[in-house]
Amino acid sequence: MLRQLWRLTRPVPAAGPNALAVSIYEHPDGVVHAEESGFEGVACVDDAARLLVVLSQVWSRTKLDWVHRWAGGVLDFVLWMQEPDGTWINFIHDWEGDKNRGGITSRPGQNFWLARGILGTQTAASVFGDTASRDAHRKGLAAAAAADAPADVRALHLLAALSDADADPALAEKWADELLACRDGDVLKNAELEVGLPHLWGHIQEGALAQAARTLDRPDYLDAAIASAEIVIMPPVTSAFGGRESTSPYDVAASTWSLDRLADATGDQRWAHVASEGRAWFDGRNAAGAAVYDRARGRVADGIDGTRVSENSGAESNIVAAEVLLDDTCAVARSMLDPFTT
Repeated sequence: MLRQLWRLTRPVPAAGPNALAVSIYEHPDGVVHAEESGFEGVACVDDAARLLVVLSQVWSRTKLDWVHRWAGGVLDFVLWMQEPDGTWINFIHDWEGDKNRGGITSRPGQNFWLARGILGTQTAASVFGDTASRDAHRKGLAAAAAADAPADVRALHLLAALSDADADPALAEKWADELLACRDGDVLKNAELEVGLPHLWGHIQEGALAQAARTLDRPDYLDAAIASAEIVIMPPVTSAFGGRESTSPYDVAASTWSLDRLADATGDQRWAHVASEGRAWFDGRNAAGAAVYDRARGRVADGIDGTRVSENSGAESNIVAAEVLLDDTCAVARSMLDPFTT
């Protein structure tokens, strides 16, 4: 995973002499730009901030100098993309660093890239003791508190508030209560107008509420998380995500992340066992019966369509896999030569 992410990493001189961002997609003919919602750009904060979290955690376990330098370069990019009001622009149009200020998946607001920026800078501040990161986190958290947000985004805000020793516990409780309010029966929804079972990518409400239950001593949060997980998460994971038109690493990683938090909050090994089954999806416990994580090449495929593993391997797929395969990620880091000099 780290090897593939390094292959996708490129400098952004406009953001600083050492600034780095990670390309959205891999393509046989070279790096390409994103076009899911019109022309978006070549790299984004949503990926960079998540990579920053991964690299910070890897460095905290390995203390490898090149991991620290890589994280510092990504941090420079994330800080540069923050607006004065604490929100974040998501995309750069090109590697010269032209910011996409108007695109629907890039403009500032209550969105995933604001939440990811908050979490990325918070982690960097905690791990590296970086003052600029701490200031960026504080501004971002204030921006998140200033307006409503959909439940899937608010779950990320909740995690940031729970992890911030200086944040008002009432803010975390308010956001957890918002997640409880966005339900259809026992099912925790991603947004108020969502119909049917929620999509799994980015769906972490069960895990966020399980973590909130422990931190805030609210057993009702854990009850709600368990009830929703039984309906939303357990069936796809136990079935190896079979019978689906497509499954992405983000679907699997989000589900596995919540199962880990439920295991921690309950002490019930059933949740831990199913989380292990979720991780096994990357190594062949899936509809294709084939590895999605190619360990020899160091790359995670972009998912499974029907029973076919994708030939592509972009930033998000490798980052989310690294998040839930952290021990493997640290082992890879220890085995790598310094990529800055090789």
